[in-house]
Amino acid sequence: MLIRYKKTFEKIAMGLLSFMPNEKDLKKLQQTMKQYETEEAWQLFLWKEEDIIGLIGIMFNGEQELLIQHISVNPSHRLQGTGKKMVKALDEMYPERIVTANEYTSAFINKCEICPQDQKGSE
Repeated sequence: MLIRYKKTFEKIAMGLLSFMPNEKDLKKLQQTMKQYETEEAWQLFLWKEEDIIGLIGIMFNGEQELLIQHISVNPSHRLQGTGKKMVKALDEMYPERIVTANEYTSAFINKCEICPQDQKGSE
């Protein structure tokens, strides 16, 4: 299930975020975490089963768009559908928003079969 990020999860969130190709540098990783902690439009969620095994970071872009900035799953839990579950849960959490992706997350999001033309805005 998706849970909102709290400061107590900082180390595990940074660990998961560091798997993103654009978050390898420690200073960049710390800046990204600060954005999630301080900017209202940036929200970070963790995926918890028995343990926290995934992370998804979003940015609210206007009134209708939800941009997936980061998505990461612990390597030992990959290829089990966790990433798709996170995207689906997020889509269900914000049904009024269209899920979009950035250059780092678009290839994965496209595999999740959540297409803007199939979503709320065109119903």
